[in-house]
Amino acid sequence: MQFTGCGTALVTPFQPDFSLDEAALRKLVQRQIRGSVDFLVPCGTTGESPTITLREHLRVVEITLQEAGGRIPVLAGAGGYNTQGVIELARELESLGADGLLSVTPYYNKPTQEGLFQHYQAIAHSTRLPIVLYNVPGRCGTNLEPATVKRLAAIDNIVGIKEASGNISQMSAMANAVPDDFVILSGDDAITLPLFALGGRGVISVVSNHVPAEMAQLCRHGLRGEFVEARALHRKFLPLMEINFIEPNPIPVKAGLALRGLLEPVWRLPMTPPKAENLGRIQSVLESLQLVERSSVAVASLAH
Repeated sequence: MQFTGCGTALVTPFQPDFSLDEAALRKLVQRQIRGSVDFLVPCGTTGESPTITLREHLRVVEITLQEAGGRIPVLAGAGGYNTQGVIELARELESLGADGLLSVTPYYNKPTQEGLFQHYQAIAHSTRLPIVLYNVPGRCGTNLEPATVKRLAAIDNIVGIKEASGNISQMSAMANAVPDDFVILSGDDAITLPLFALGGRGVISVVSNHVPAEMAQLCRHGLRGEFVEARALHRKFLPLMEINFIEPNPIPVKAGLALRGLLEPVWRLPMTPPKAENLGRIQSVLESLQLVERSSVAVASLAH
């Protein structure tokens, strides 16, 4: 299975003038590969896809593919509330050589379950690439229900789902509804471990932007049923998983990466830097995990 284990939902680094920071992106991708993650996910919502242009979207995926060099799969973001627009993007990404598509449910227009089915069916029929659905009702305003996922799983190139409902009962029902070869991935780092017990196959992770090797190892333990070892990693990094959502993603994770000198502290509006007190909390968690040195200078330099 191409998209199992730990896939990193890559952040998109920007320069101080808000342009794409290609050099930083290349370094971030190489860092993930050194950490032995299983696949990469550029231009998802963690990558600020709603505020990047089509040209930038394609460039981010192109750079990710170049740096990956075929060593690990690239699951490119291709979602939105305009079905025809998503189809056109999917075709562009296929022509670039992406290995698959991650497609978030339409947001704002709140389609019915039949509308969701027909939306994904149309995308699937437009491309040869495997598609991973992405259900995140807290941000999209609509829930992709297990019965609809079961229907979609019957389409040959719809191969999995990133499930970020936070509803363990729904995840259990979904696991019971779909074929064994349909991949259920956690969309929340903190639910990765319990989802393995239900038959989940991994995570599309935010925290692995910080700790790729450790999150990849947690997933390998989970896939092998080694829950004692997986639980130890889960407990160690749970504070980091949780602090990444002290403000809307990807504000905290980019702030933490900036504190570590891995990118510039730049977000595109309407995303803004975190509050000073939250930035201090992010640094405290990073210090507790020895990911940054204890210092008040770093926080002061990012606070505005």
